[in-house]
Amino acid sequence: MNIPQFFRLTVKRIWIAGVLGMCLLLPGCGLSDAPVLHPKGPIALAERDLLFTAFWIMMIVAIPAIVLTLFFVWRYRSGSKKAAYAPEWDSSWKVETVVWLVPAAIIVVLGTLVWQSTHKLDPYREIASDKPAFKVQAIALDWKWLFLYPELGVASVNELSFPADRPLSIEITSDTVMNSLMIPALGGQIYAMAGMRSELNLLADDPGVFMGRNTMYSGDGFPDQHFKAHAMSEADFTAWKAKVSGEGTSLDAETYLELHKQSIANPVAYYSSFETDLFKLILRKYAPIVGPYESEAAELICRGAA
Repeated sequence: MNIPQFFRLTVKRIWIAGVLGMCLLLPGCGLSDAPVLHPKGPIALAERDLLFTAFWIMMIVAIPAIVLTLFFVWRYRSGSKKAAYAPEWDSSWKVETVVWLVPAAIIVVLGTLVWQSTHKLDPYREIASDKPAFKVQAIALDWKWLFLYPELGVASVNELSFPADRPLSIEITSDTVMNSLMIPALGGQIYAMAGMRSELNLLADDPGVFMGRNTMYSGDGFPDQHFKAHAMSEADFTAWKAKVSGEGTSLDAETYLELHKQSIANPVAYYSSFETDLFKLILRKYAPIVGPYESEAAELICRGAA
């Protein structure tokens, strides 16, 4: 077998093995198992494309390294009489060109890609739309997620609902240790930290139900700290609003302190109203100087579970 034939066969075998591997892995990855590979929104799609782009850039180094490794094994195998012994190549301009120019080109490409993608996929960047963003405030607790809907005046635990035809803008904080909110089918993760406000802007292509969770280990209840994100049609969302407003209880200061207590696999719960400026009060709770308080409820929230 000559060298060109060996190269062709080697590359062909690597390609076939890669394709077969993908075919074996992907069918078993449903939307719940690998939503990153099956995006349901433009942000998640752009992030998936970035992932694939980074993969192929890495292959510029990985594939030649694998091919050359196999070639050297074959070329300098025991009994080979064609392999010449030529140790004096330390000043070869060909080797120096490959060693310096290829890594430099990859660094330039990666640097440009990182710069552009960092600004394009900034989680704080508002999504352009002919409709206003739907605002939600997310609070990480042990071990559950509390969602406040300022536009509606209602709240929910371990369930996020929003209209599918509007961008979703989530303000995020934590009233416990560091967490991280992620809805893989719609976009990447962002941290939730006590005393800090972060933001995540997402958009769903169509109505659907997507899994969201905390991706930062936070204790015993971490495996069960997940929720369903419902992107709803206008009619379904109207019905959901009526349901929460009619069936939920009030999330006042005392109820919030009870909710703040640790619980594992907390069931979905609804609140028809919540304490005024609850999100801001939770942020304020971790400020270096707290007070004076505007109300007894504000003092109870800031001091009661601090």
